[in-house]
Amino acid sequence: LNCCAFNSCRFLVKGGLAGAAVYVAYDQGLLGSGIEGAEALKKAQETLPPAIQEWTDYLGWEVRAAQLPPTPKIDFSLSASWNKGVHTVMSALSAAPSRACEYTVEGWKYVKDLVK
Repeated sequence: LNCCAFNSCRFLVKGGLAGAAVYVAYDQGLLGSGIEGAEALKKAQETLPPAIQEWTDYLGWEVRAAQLPPTPKIDFSLSASWNKGVHTVMSALSAAPSRACEYTVEGWKYVKDLVK
């Protein structure tokens, strides 16, 4: 009983964290269009270094700005790359049922040929 309760609690915590991650990604515009994703990336690049500095000061760690790596410069269209990735994943998911049927038919033919 104790193990079952622990596993249930662990499942609920993991589900809650996953749901919170999806909510934050949606709220910040990461699940929107490529332009919204690019804006969210720019916002993160502006926000993270001061936040890191604030936490290191709070924790008493000595971190100078020169020790932090610079944010990478992006020389390509993030929105085009994001959209290409989304289109690739969605096309693969939309083709999955028909591909599964094709592979099943091929598998049955192979098994029938082995049995003969």
